[in-house]
Amino acid sequence: MRVGLITPRPDHPLLAATAALLTPRHTIDWIDPADATGPRIPDTPADVYLLKARTAPALALARALEERGAPVVNSYSATAMCQDRTLMAERALSAGLPFVDNRTVAKLRHLAAEPELCYPLVVKSRHSRRGDLVARIDDAGRLHDLCGQWGDEPVVVQPYTANDGWDRKLWVIGRQVFAALRRSELADGRPPVGRVTVSLPLHELPEEWLEMARGIGPLFGLEVYGVDLIDAGGNTPRIVDVNAFPGVRGQAGAPEALTALALRTAEEKGGG
Repeated sequence: MRVGLITPRPDHPLLAATAALLTPRHTIDWIDPADATGPRIPDTPADVYLLKARTAPALALARALEERGAPVVNSYSATAMCQDRTLMAERALSAGLPFVDNRTVAKLRHLAAEPELCYPLVVKSRHSRRGDLVARIDDAGRLHDLCGQWGDEPVVVQPYTANDGWDRKLWVIGRQVFAALRRSELADGRPPVGRVTVSLPLHELPEEWLEMARGIGPLFGLEVYGVDLIDAGGNTPRIVDVNAFPGVRGQAGAPEALTALALRTAEEKGGG
């Protein structure tokens, strides 16, 4: 089989390990959507593509491949859905999921002009991307400071939910769940650990959380995704984000799960 990997980073640990498992029995096509000359769609598409990029060129490429009949994991539409935090929240809340309350504001400066805001609150760029705005705001001074750089940014606004300061990162590949703890970047007075994560045994999580995470895939049309949860107290979950094709770094068995998913998808779509 031919497996296409759409990514600007062929050295990404998850993809590199997956490629190593696929070769030499299968052929790997690396495609960089950031190529200045523009990625070329092959005359004969691969049997399956893994979309590990969320830029506009990557999404356009995924859409073009799908129009040619090639299966893409995750699909163009599912990936694009998760880039829009407003649409993401609407889909989750309409399905009855415990997503954090939020509203959309056309520009951050419009929020700053509202009277009697209730602090603390969380603001995030409406459109998820590298280097976007994610901030906890405790007072009007902090909000006005952010307007200096982000005043025209469309944002979603959420009341800050008190929690223990740790995000539960649940990653799903197919239906296999992996989990980790990561210090929240919004924790009060305690700096986050950065991108360092601590593996979390699944038996330490409520089973209903795991089933909820598995159910998000069909709801959003995702096959490789991440669900960020906080514990609002007493094992009460609040979903704060859903990510298409996260890194799933350092999780034993993740490359094997991704390899199996890629081959299974190719076979189901008639690949050889």
